[in-house]
Amino acid sequence: MSRISNNIRFLRQTKGLSQEQLADDLKITRSRLGGYEEARNEPPIAILIKLSEYFHIAVDALIRGDLRKTSPEALMKVGRNRILFPIIIDNNSGEDMVELIPLKAQAGYLKGYSDPDYIERLPKMSLPFLPTGKHRAFPIKGDSMPPIREGSFVIAKYLEKIDDLKLGKTYIVITKDDGLSYKRIMNLTKKEIELHSDNKQYQPYKVKTEDVLELWEYVCCLNMGEYVEEELNLNSIMGMLRSLKVELTEIKKDKKN
Repeated sequence: MSRISNNIRFLRQTKGLSQEQLADDLKITRSRLGGYEEARNEPPIAILIKLSEYFHIAVDALIRGDLRKTSPEALMKVGRNRILFPIIIDNNSGEDMVELIPLKAQAGYLKGYSDPDYIERLPKMSLPFLPTGKHRAFPIKGDSMPPIREGSFVIAKYLEKIDDLKLGKTYIVITKDDGLSYKRIMNLTKKEIELHSDNKQYQPYKVKTEDVLELWEYVCCLNMGEYVEEELNLNSIMGMLRSLKVELTEIKKDKKN
């Protein structure tokens, strides 16, 4: 079976719908829906759009992703009928996993942010001190946001709505043209967001709200700028995060005692 057929079946079953119920909601026949689920027919673009709107999921994720790799609870609704993929749960602790975007993988994020296969391949960590919500760790390039240095990682919480932006706070902003940027939001209208660097050598600039793909609110920073370049490899970073988790666990145990 194709990914599309598997995904349609998965989404319908996740909603607890029969084929007849979903077909009625989509205003098609049950046999036609059965043909899509059994991969006997490929749904046309009009049906893909209907499925996208019905399940609040991007068409590209519906076509390219394997939604069976997520749990129903892992489907996080975001703006413009998209789904943020995937919210991966640590089976041992039940905590959300934090995906770490390596610097070399940053360029591919624009194409892969809604692709479960891309996200699944990213290294992941469980950090117990984070607040409730979905978090990712993003690499920082350049010197526009001191004291955060190039090579550091900003751990940020996913922001569901542009309306939730707070002026003066810092965010990871993902846009179609500029890709991944870490900036301070100083002005906001319905049409534009004004981004400022803390390093005044860089001029503020504006992005259209319609071009914003994702917003992530700053939570904390892992400042790797004091390490020499050869030490800044993925294994050393992940090792540091694991040791941090162990230290925090021990602190929690001490408090209980």
